[in-house]
Amino acid sequence: MRRFGEALESLERVVASRKGGDADRSYTSRLLAGGVPKIGGKVTEEAAELVQAAAGESDDRVAAEAADLVYHMLVLLAARDVPFARVEDELARRFGVSGLDEKASRAPKAPTGGEST
Repeated sequence: MRRFGEALESLERVVASRKGGDADRSYTSRLLAGGVPKIGGKVTEEAAELVQAAAGESDDRVAAEAADLVYHMLVLLAARDVPFARVEDELARRFGVSGLDEKASRAPKAPTGGEST
């Protein structure tokens, strides 16, 4: 059985190799050419599909949708030149800290357009 990290590393390498590639021959290259707006839309779509699958579909569908979300997340990170190692570092930093305490320690986010205060 393959380790989670090995699969992510392999996929991250493939995604990186598609940067600047032919968008007519590679879905990943097409996404990367579309930039954060295009990739972000796919991340949002895949996250919603994962939640929908988790709410009432088979475990196989949940796993498939989770894989789609992870793939699109890696493409988004590549578009921003953020290696997954940075995500691993952030997760390691948070390990052993209560999720509630960690969330409380974050700086408040600035309101975006449509929120009322």
